[in-house]
Amino acid sequence: MTNDAFQKFKDEVSDALRYALDGLKVDTPIVLDKAPEGMGDIAFPCFPLAKKLRKSPDAIAKDLAATIVPKGMIEKVSASGGYVNFHVMFDVLAKVAIDEALEKKDKFGSGGKKEAKVLLEHTSVNPTGPIHVGRARNPMIGDTLARILRLAGYDVTTEFYVNDMGRQAVMMAWGVKNLSVEGKPERERDDYRFVLNYQEANKRSEEDPSVKELIDEMLLKLEHGDPLVVKDVREACRKVLSALVETLKTINVKIDDFTFESKFVENKSVERIIAKLKQSEHTRESDGAYYLELESFGISGRETKWVFTRADGTSVYTTRDLAYHMDKFARSDVTINILGEDHKLAMQQLMAALSIMGVARKPEIIYYAFVSLPEGKMSTRKGIVVNLDDLIDEALDRAYEEVKKRRADLSEERMREIARVVGIGALRYNVVRIQPEKQIVFKWEDALNFEGSSAPFVQYAHARACSILSKAGEWSHEFDPKVLQNDYEKELAKTIAAFPSVIEECAGHRKIHVLAGYAQDLATQFNQFYRFVPVLKADGKARDARLALVEASKWALGNALYCLGIEAPSEM
Repeated sequence: MTNDAFQKFKDEVSDALRYALDGLKVDTPIVLDKAPEGMGDIAFPCFPLAKKLRKSPDAIAKDLAATIVPKGMIEKVSASGGYVNFHVMFDVLAKVAIDEALEKKDKFGSGGKKEAKVLLEHTSVNPTGPIHVGRARNPMIGDTLARILRLAGYDVTTEFYVNDMGRQAVMMAWGVKNLSVEGKPERERDDYRFVLNYQEANKRSEEDPSVKELIDEMLLKLEHGDPLVVKDVREACRKVLSALVETLKTINVKIDDFTFESKFVENKSVERIIAKLKQSEHTRESDGAYYLELESFGISGRETKWVFTRADGTSVYTTRDLAYHMDKFARSDVTINILGEDHKLAMQQLMAALSIMGVARKPEIIYYAFVSLPEGKMSTRKGIVVNLDDLIDEALDRAYEEVKKRRADLSEERMREIARVVGIGALRYNVVRIQPEKQIVFKWEDALNFEGSSAPFVQYAHARACSILSKAGEWSHEFDPKVLQNDYEKELAKTIAAFPSVIEECAGHRKIHVLAGYAQDLATQFNQFYRFVPVLKADGKARDARLALVEASKWALGNALYCLGIEAPSEM
């Protein structure tokens, strides 16, 4: 169980406010903000109460502040500009937070065990070629959220849903088996080889009706479980998946399980769902095909017809996705999907289908906007397609040039290793620091900025903390928080103390960008502390207290970076 001093302070503030508001006979939600600089640590805005109490926010704030007696971790209460400002008892906060960081180390920030079992599906790209840069956000968001949830105490399984039943997978498998493709793949990997077979098969099926007929026949056999077709398609998909896993590993993404779409045809769950949907009052039939009429569920236009079985009796992707969600519900308490914004309609239709089936459970969806690159900034694949592998290579090359410029004293091998850590970190941080639903135009000058909002900036702060501790040698790990008197020390200690609460907030609200912002703030506070407060040259109690602050900073920075999927280097 976490000993979260900052959360304890917030709870005491909430209790004090609730008691004061009861005295004014006001029932209102207690929403706490960060107090303005120099005005306290937590603030309660009184503006929503003005109309109800027929007083100015400033007058209400003064009335509330006058009734609250500081106690526990609340050192002082004041009112200004319509806010009630609360000051924390710094010595208590610093002692509890720093002690916990020094004791828990790489578990600092962890929460108590949560009973809910979380199944988080992410990436799930079609296994017919490399991951395109537009979809690069998916694995980074999914992996970061999984890491945060685990630190917060959740039991999390990540999963990749493999579409091995669709026309694209069949077309690729047919192309791999029947075509000899001219031209060399961009990389000697199956995802780059097989995408050429897929493209050629697609071209021939458009030009030659007999090829289209063969692929249609193969798709029908797959749906009916023909063992040879199932084997060919699954084998081709598995080979592409192995290659995709290599790409994901490069950006520190590991997926726990892979679920194949064909499983739900084989185990007859799709068949059972089709039979159940056919009984619904919302079901219609047209030329042998069956669909749900979804106009009454807020879906309009041509999209009101949700086909769930074709005229030949075979299922469609959406029906199999329904079976997959039923399977996920049976294996988890919380189901989260990371999906591109282009899936919004499909998910709306799926939610309606679940309701029609009488299923109360619904998945949580986190939608993301696609990543784009400024035109002309990346000369790869002749500007036609940019894959995630291309972006990774560019990150490593650019990071190497930066490292070479700054650390020419290092060996070539060491420079390359630091470049890998910095380059991948820059890539991940620049993606997750933006709210998923907002567009990203990926700019290298932002991603590799050692001074701004970037992974290298946070990584550099961690490396600096490691360097100080290495030079300090052995020390007692006993410290007196009362020695930490200047503002730089206090602000850094307070930022460290907030880390467990930030993890809990990010996990509870599924807001990974908040952690990226926190890591940036923490690195900024640490750099200011380092610049203006001597550590190694300090004496006695001051040295011990400051070393404790440096070590606590190291763990908070390192754990924040870990949750963001970024390595925390000890040297840069």
